[in-house]
Amino acid sequence: MPQLSFELIATDNNSKARAGTITTDHGVIETPIFMPVGTVGSVKAVTQQQLKEEVNAQIILGNTYHLYLRPGTDVLEAAGGLHKFNGWNRPTLTDSGGYQVFSLAANRKITEEGVLFQSHIDGSKHLFTPEKVMDIERSIGADIIMAFDECPPYPSEYRYAQKSMELTHRWLDRCFTRIAETPDKYGYSQNLFPIVQGATYKDLRVNSCQFVASKNAVGNAIGGLSVGEPEEEMYEFAALCCEHLPLNKPRYLMGVGTPWNILENISLGIDMFDCVMPTRNGRNGMLFTTKGIINIRNKKWATDFSVIDDGFECTTSNYYSKAYLRHLFVANEILALQIASIHNLSFYLWLVKEARKHILQGSFNSFKNEMITVLKQRL
Repeated sequence: MPQLSFELIATDNNSKARAGTITTDHGVIETPIFMPVGTVGSVKAVTQQQLKEEVNAQIILGNTYHLYLRPGTDVLEAAGGLHKFNGWNRPTLTDSGGYQVFSLAANRKITEEGVLFQSHIDGSKHLFTPEKVMDIERSIGADIIMAFDECPPYPSEYRYAQKSMELTHRWLDRCFTRIAETPDKYGYSQNLFPIVQGATYKDLRVNSCQFVASKNAVGNAIGGLSVGEPEEEMYEFAALCCEHLPLNKPRYLMGVGTPWNILENISLGIDMFDCVMPTRNGRNGMLFTTKGIINIRNKKWATDFSVIDDGFECTTSNYYSKAYLRHLFVANEILALQIASIHNLSFYLWLVKEARKHILQGSFNSFKNEMITVLKQRL
């Protein structure tokens, strides 16, 4: 089965920003890219048709922990994998569930073998080992599958961060061994990305980058950032990782972030992003727009009959007024959640597409600096 491939097309003149293409068996992804999060096989409040036709999503995420618990691998295998189950025929990525398991701090136990945890649904006990997680991700059937790692909290003591990183590295070896001894499912290539850890310690991060790079995987991820550290620290460690990860492989910064976080990290050399922020914040009435941030519940929008955002092309954003969307939120109408989610996701995908355009033109850095000032404004 041919593996995922990455082609680096251009680098910006005044930053480390890159434009490239990732080719998978379910299609081509143009980078830099933002990936909407579909935790349980669904991007909340948005249909797969809307993701394609309005949001223009090129790849979406599923979560191993949640999909393992519901609907379970038996159902997913019977359906022919997640693509067939949810009707999404473009690329998918599954995170390994490590972050979810470790967030259950009171209900899990970490050992060399793996992590014993209790389901948040019914309290039942389960053991995630690197081998089991690879098997589950094979059954889910994503094009890109993430290694099982431990994500240490912020802040972490040096010794804890070091032990955690070393455990992640040993688990990574086991992930690669398991992938090598099991076949791809469903007739297409499934590609393992290792994850860099090391908390906010430079020597640990460099060590982890070098270990990950030595695996010669088709792509690499940076984990353990955007977990509570100051933004400047996130940028510092993302930049450090980019210096030590291969140029010719895609770099995925996990769980990031705000629109300005994304632009700053693109400038450092990151290619792939995901975050629940556009949908979660959208469902709470926060809209990211080409003119700044809107809290649509505020009374000031009650008689503003201008469209949500005319700064980019989006059927939803260019159609509904701010006043109408505010009314839907105040009335607790479900449609409000859908409109806000589609708008925010469409805006994120537009933003990375614009970033790519400016990288290809060699003008990304000035575009980034102008946009960040606007994007942070509260309207």
